Amino acid sequence: MRLGRRLVLLTATTTLLGGAVAAIAAAAPAAYAATTGALAATRAQAMSAAAEQGNAGWVRCANLSQGTPEDVYLYSFGDPGNPTVLMHEGYGGVSSYMQLSAGEYTVAVRPVGAAASSPASITTSFMVSAGTNYTVASLGSATGRRLQVLQDQIAAPSGEALVRVIQASSKQPRVTVSIGADTLARQLAFGSVTTYQAVQPGTPSVVFSTADGHAAMPVTLAAGSVHTIVVLDGTSGLKIDNLTDAAASQVAAKGGAATGLGGTAPGPPAPGLAPWLATLAAGLLLAVAGGFGLRRSRRTGAAAGP
Repeated sequence: MRLGRRLVLLTATTTLLGGAVAAIAAAAPAAYAATTGALAATRAQAMSAAAEQGNAGWVRCANLSQGTPEDVYLYSFGDPGNPTVLMHEGYGGVSSYMQLSAGEYTVAVRPVGAAASSPASITTSFMVSAGTNYTVASLGSATGRRLQVLQDQIAAPSGEALVRVIQASSKQPRVTVSIGADTLARQLAFGSVTTYQAVQPGTPSVVFSTADGHAAMPVTLAAGSVHTIVVLDGTSGLKIDNLTDAAASQVAAKGGAATGLGGTAPGPPAPGLAPWLATLAAGLLLAVAGGFGLRRSRRTGAAAGP
């Protein structure tokens, strides 16, 4: 009879222990799944944004030809009914870079105030590649404008700066351009564009030599930056515009968050709970065994008493 009661008590204890273990084990994966689900959703959104960013290029427009201001239209072949419009770009005017989805585009230039349906004075088409920067420049005289699409560099060699020159001065048809000991262009013709050249960073002076004399102007060239120097006609001689094609790159600090997922990383559910479950099970079994031993010792003592 006593043995039967012991078996019933042991069975009940084991059942309760199994239920507790099952409840904890069931709750832990659910919480873990919820955590990883939220993290996965966040990562998916970040990856989606990165993918969208990776399928885009950057385009700016520059009016470097003499004459009246102009309106510039950018038409996507995929959506020609919704052009990007830059209004009133006068001589020397340069827009900011605009993010455009990769694909083919048409540029149309019209006089200021002309209807969007009116014939364009000049047009060109070009392909925007993902991760690439472009400058669409209007070059030439007021009566002989053309559009030239330039591919812009986005990084310079370590410890150097990259510089190219656009000669947009019609009053000085030939210009020699130097930075320090480096000659960037010799007798550069009106409407011409040089390739990029590496120069030492710092605050050097850009020197222009023409048939009428010399002129100089200081510029700031940070290490790793990329620049386009535009030679323009000013009210009293030449002037320049130092365009930043790409700023000096910033290197992210190493260590800390860059070494892994950090505090947002989900921990493994089962290995972390296993020691606690084992300890709980051992404690309950020892308590039951101790209870049986205590009752047996009391009965033995009572039987041996006077």
